[in-house]
Amino acid sequence: MTLTHILIFLLTGGAVGFASGLLGIGGAFIMTPVQYLVYSGMGLSSDAAIKLAFGTDLMVVLPTAISGAWRHHRIHAVDWKVAVIMGVTSFGASFGAAAIATRLPGTLLKTAFGAIVLLSGVRMFFAPSVPPDQRPRDERWLWIVCAVFIGIVSGLFGVGGGFVTIPIMTVVLRFRLHHAVATSLAMMIFTSFGGVTGYIVNGLGVPGLPAYSIGYVNLLAWLSLTVTSTSMAQVGAITAHHIPAKHLRIIFVILLTYIGLKMLGVFDLLGWPI
Repeated sequence: MTLTHILIFLLTGGAVGFASGLLGIGGAFIMTPVQYLVYSGMGLSSDAAIKLAFGTDLMVVLPTAISGAWRHHRIHAVDWKVAVIMGVTSFGASFGAAAIATRLPGTLLKTAFGAIVLLSGVRMFFAPSVPPDQRPRDERWLWIVCAVFIGIVSGLFGVGGGFVTIPIMTVVLRFRLHHAVATSLAMMIFTSFGGVTGYIVNGLGVPGLPAYSIGYVNLLAWLSLTVTSTSMAQVGAITAHHIPAKHLRIIFVILLTYIGLKMLGVFDLLGWPI
């Protein structure tokens, strides 16, 4: 890994941290394409590159989520009861899904990742806004069902789960967007830990991975991404509470749509260098 790669990861980490604190997501929609391109450029196969990106993503999400959740907690925006119950549930689902993902073709994972991100953005765009006076649904069985789905998505695609957690919390559980963002980050602490454990355990002994890799986690990439992401998560979390929910929602939908189309290869097919 060259100095240029490290600088790319440092810049990417800053963008990831800000997006994480602002939108309550892990930032994998930024990290996955960047890491995939870097690892592929280093000569790794598509299969190894996407799995290494997924595992390292989750390792970055863990401290970034802790940083962002702490800032949201200080302004009393986190529903810890929901976060812990859903987080513990998603931990197990994420670990199991990560074990399955390491045995699936990388091309399939890449395409499926893009499709799910795109569908999440479309669903959130058309979902009605939650009225300010409406209380979140207080049904633990529903929290658990949602958490299992989020954990599976997280483990399969190496994400903190925020890009599906936010739509689920706002549409299904009826959270207001700012509280969904905060609680999503707290839940992500558990989800990402389960997923990264699965990618490490199931990637041990895989030949041809870059230096400083433990299973499907590259420590040098992780450190470079984390250095800037944890500090920028604080900035993003502060910014989130100064942006109207309507604008926050639009930003979220635009980002999901872009990365979904990018990972599906739509822009490459059209010849657009974006």
